[in-house]
Amino acid sequence: MSRWLCIVPVLALAVATAQAAPTAAEDDLQRFMAEKGVLNRLDDVRERITDATSELVVTAMGFLGVPYRRGGNSAETGFDCSGFVKAMYEQTVGLVLPRKADEQAAATQVIDKQDLRPGDLVFFNTMRRAFSHVGIYVGDGKFIHSPRPGAEVRVESMGGSYWQRRFDGARRVLVSQPSVPAEQP
Repeated sequence: MSRWLCIVPVLALAVATAQAAPTAAEDDLQRFMAEKGVLNRLDDVRERITDATSELVVTAMGFLGVPYRRGGNSAETGFDCSGFVKAMYEQTVGLVLPRKADEQAAATQVIDKQDLRPGDLVFFNTMRRAFSHVGIYVGDGKFIHSPRPGAEVRVESMGGSYWQRRFDGARRVLVSQPSVPAEQP
């Protein structure tokens, strides 16, 4: 038993030393990235994406109550689902998405449902064909959309049985950022 009492502190020291090694490498990487300005650029990009997403959701909420209109793409004429999404992205992010829901799905990045963030797109099969309806995820399991004739832009829960049965997938719109000029040596 006394032999084990001597070995345990040695093993604990070895484990602690082994765990410290990656930290030193991570510190070197962090220092290198800071020297090259990479961390600041990453923070800037992250902040721009967060700002754009927040602005997108806030802007979309400003259109609650606008009536549905097939082929509509403005508050004056009304919106259909894809016209609503297209208008919101153009107005807030300056990004022109395709006009139809299935084309919007094809032009965006597939993500898992559990990875949804506000501003992502959610697609549904409402007309017996894939990606026939689209909305903008606003968080907390809810999305904003222009649902159908006789209805208005509104927020709904994705947890409702109608939407759960018809869920086709989630997509992320990749907002390209202005390129950062390379540093001169």
